[in-house]
Amino acid sequence: MIQNLIQHARQSQVTRRGILAGAGAGAAALALAACSTGARSTKPKAAKDLSSSDKTLTWANWQAYLDQDDAGKYPTLEAFQKQSGLAVKYDVAVDDNNTYYAKVKDQLALGKDIGADTVCLTDWMIARLIRFGYVQTFDEAKIPNKKNLTPALANADFDPGRKKSLPWQSGFAGICWNKKKVPNGLKSVDDLWDSSLKGKVGVLSEMRDTMGLIMLQQGVDISKKFTDDQYMKAIDKLTKEVSDGQVRNIKGNSYLNDLKSGDTLAAICWSGDITQLNAEAGDNWEFAIPEAGGTLWSDNFVIPIGSPRKSNAEELINYYYEPAVAAEVAAWVNYITPVVGAKEEAVKIDPALADNQLIFPDASTLSNAHIFRSLTPAEEQKYQAAFQKVILGA
Repeated sequence: MIQNLIQHARQSQVTRRGILAGAGAGAAALALAACSTGARSTKPKAAKDLSSSDKTLTWANWQAYLDQDDAGKYPTLEAFQKQSGLAVKYDVAVDDNNTYYAKVKDQLALGKDIGADTVCLTDWMIARLIRFGYVQTFDEAKIPNKKNLTPALANADFDPGRKKSLPWQSGFAGICWNKKKVPNGLKSVDDLWDSSLKGKVGVLSEMRDTMGLIMLQQGVDISKKFTDDQYMKAIDKLTKEVSDGQVRNIKGNSYLNDLKSGDTLAAICWSGDITQLNAEAGDNWEFAIPEAGGTLWSDNFVIPIGSPRKSNAEELINYYYEPAVAAEVAAWVNYITPVVGAKEEAVKIDPALADNQLIFPDASTLSNAHIFRSLTPAEEQKYQAAFQKVILGA
């Protein structure tokens, strides 16, 4: 069940993250600049691999997306550096897909080094990068642990055979709240609109997650063909809550800072983030998939076309496909791991991990996870523009 659902998520180009890092005009401009969806007539050439002489590597990723200790170090990454002899810079550079893409797209188009030798982005953005020729093809001999990839994920429609991308993590979008300030908890997206939370609600700048949850609450099956009217009805709802001051912020990964500071008491959020927030700032928050359902998304490793350290990046990716390493990461980030054997290794760390529905969800949990269907280029532009209008008004 889990394999089939996650496979469908990848084939539907579901996204974890989205359009804007925040509601500011600067972020909005970046998002608009990133909206090109057409194919490029010419594709850049891959950079020459200098890994044999350059023993460094930069990995761009999202906040709270790798195991981290109290000193701020990353234990699995520290072990990799010691084992490989490579010096790795872990760059928390991605707040959402489109703002990151807007920053690097011109360099990618020219085949230039973007300052990252591997980056983890979401399926629909990875599909774009592959279509434009912006990523390098793996040397599979250097990633033997690819054999540990969950079989159902081996043939994404945007990358048959996984020649240019490999999954990093998958997870859910749902709702969360401050348990001390909202003692009765939340069960539905509609609970976010309660008057007691006015001005204290955050929603994600990822269109597919925020709009997906609102549409599910309105009875729309987001995994199937829905109408423009159904989408716009959800836009109208979000517009009202923003205009009325119910929604304080529309953000990417930085929404965690608002929860931590108390600027928001409840939010549409991503599953594993809340576990990490509790570990960092006290056990103050709770996550739930709403009664009407949550969304499912996936992120993937790629090697940008201009990276001159390709072999180094492949060595890193291979390392994170070792089941014991994947289990250690999963135990900290609390997202769904794509690595076969990780569950058995996780049990060795803590038997309770095997029952954690955010890491190893069962059929019941997955039955309430929904996949935002693929959009045509015309729908993408139309729906993004409507969502963008709400963000600019926030």
